Amino acid sequence: MPEILILYYSRYGNVAAMAERVARGVGEVEGMEPRLRTVPAVSTVCEAVEDTIPSSGHPYATLDDLRECAGLALGSPTRFGNMAAPLKYFLDSTSSLWLSGALAGKPAAVFTSTSSFHGGQESTLLSMMIPLLHHGMLLLGLPYTEPALMNTKDGGTPYGASHVAGADNELPLSENEAILCRALGRRLAETATALAPIQ
Repeated sequence: MPEILILYYSRYGNVAAMAERVARGVGEVEGMEPRLRTVPAVSTVCEAVEDTIPSSGHPYATLDDLRECAGLALGSPTRFGNMAAPLKYFLDSTSSLWLSGALAGKPAAVFTSTSSFHGGQESTLLSMMIPLLHHGMLLLGLPYTEPALMNTKDGGTPYGASHVAGADNELPLSENEAILCRALGRRLAETATALAPIQ
């Protein structure tokens, strides 16, 4: 069955919670399955080696996960208005996929979490789109036909799903944030289904 890869990095669990909601949205589309993957933290010590299997949570992503996916949802916390280094580090390793055009024409969407309302959500989402454009992916956002986008008092942007986690990263996903994560996953899966070659 075709799969949507939900690839994320999460330090405090907020982006992981968003990824789970995106996966639920993917699962609502008949004939499409979610595949959740994460990336290891980047160490400042060059000799440090991360186990190939994380001690908890979703498995680490491989290039095959990207190659095999029908679409991609990319999630990261905000780091000074940009994606977190571990996710960027992984994306920097995808040159072979770029050379072969393995991701060209596949749909993609992005999501993020910040500590504050003005913590760089939109700039992070836009910066996450840049490598996906270089890969030739087709970017999707959230249209205002999603009522939660117009009604949210916390996260949610037309560029992708977002979450305001609070200064101590303790705030759970609000109802509207969770709805928009699911809507993003559903839209991505529906688009991947529509783009699939006729068998």
